[in-house]
Amino acid sequence: MNQLEQLKAFTTVVADTGNFKQLAQFTPRDATTNPSLILKAVQSPDYAHLLEDTVAAHKTETLDLIVDKVLVAFGLEILKVVPGRVSTEVDARLSFDTVATLARARRLIGLYEAAGIGRDRVLIKIASTWEGIQAARELEAEGIHTNLTLLFSFCQAVACGENGIQLISPFVGRIYDWYKKSAGASWDEAASAGVNDPGVKSVAAIYNYFKKHGIQTEVMGASFRNVGQIQALAGCDLLTISPDLLAQLQANETPLTRVLDADAAKAQDLPKVSFNEAAFRFALNQDAMATEKLAEGIRLFAVDAGKLDQMIESLR
Repeated sequence: MNQLEQLKAFTTVVADTGNFKQLAQFTPRDATTNPSLILKAVQSPDYAHLLEDTVAAHKTETLDLIVDKVLVAFGLEILKVVPGRVSTEVDARLSFDTVATLARARRLIGLYEAAGIGRDRVLIKIASTWEGIQAARELEAEGIHTNLTLLFSFCQAVACGENGIQLISPFVGRIYDWYKKSAGASWDEAASAGVNDPGVKSVAAIYNYFKKHGIQTEVMGASFRNVGQIQALAGCDLLTISPDLLAQLQANETPLTRVLDADAAKAQDLPKVSFNEAAFRFALNQDAMATEKLAEGIRLFAVDAGKLDQMIESLR
C-alpha cells in the first residue's frame, strides 16, 4: 500500500482545498475550505461560474449574504465528492464578535439545510479567539457542529475541549514557520524535523492531553509544509492535507508507522488544567508565537475575504 492508504488505516484523511475536481483521486472522507482557498478557486476558469451564477441569481441581496451563498455553493459541490463533512468558514472579520459569529454560522447552516444537507455533514469554521470559542459553545448546544481554526496554542485547545467543541484544527506548518524564522541562521532543519518539529510537538501534546482526559473534541492537524510533518502525526484523529502533499503520500510506498496512540496517551502523566477567560487571555499573551500567528492568520483571511467582496461587487 502507498502511504496515503496506510495513513487511512489509523487516521481520517481530509482534503484541504477548494478544488473539488481534485478530490476524487484521493478519496478523502471530509474536506475543509477557508477564505484563501475559495478566493483562489473562484479565480480559476473551472470554478468562476459558481461565483458568477450565484451573484447573478442574488444581485439585490446584501453583500454578506451573497458571500455566504458563494461559500455554500462550493460546499455543496464538495459534498457531492466526499462522503463525510465539509468545513465552511465564518468571515474572519467577525473573529472578535460572538453575536455576529453566531448569526453568520446559523445562516450558513440554514443555507445548507435549505439545499437538503443535514447538520451532520457541515462543520462551521471559526477562529479560536475567546469570542469564537464562546460562539462555538452556543452553536454546539444547538446541534450545529464547529471546527475551531487558527489554533496555535495549548490554551486554545483546552478551552475548546472544555466548551464541547466538535473539532479543532491546530496549525502545524505555521508554527513551524514561526520558529524557523525566529531562529534565523541557527535553525537546524534536520534536528527540528519529524517528531521534533515544533508544530508536530504542539499537535501531539494536544492529542495526548485530550486522550488522557477523555475529551471528545476531535483533533485535526492542519497547515502542513511537508510530508514529514504528516508522517510524524500518523494516528491523529484527522489530518487535513493539501492536494500536493496527498499526491506525495500516494506516490510513496515506504512503510508508515503509527506515531500517536490513544492508549499510550492514557498512560502518560498529564495533569488536568482549566482556562477561564482571564487565564486564557493571559496564557495566550504569554505565548508570543500563538499571539502573533493568530493575529496574522485573522488579518490574512480578512484580506482575502475583502478581495472576494470586491469580486462580487464587480459582478453586480
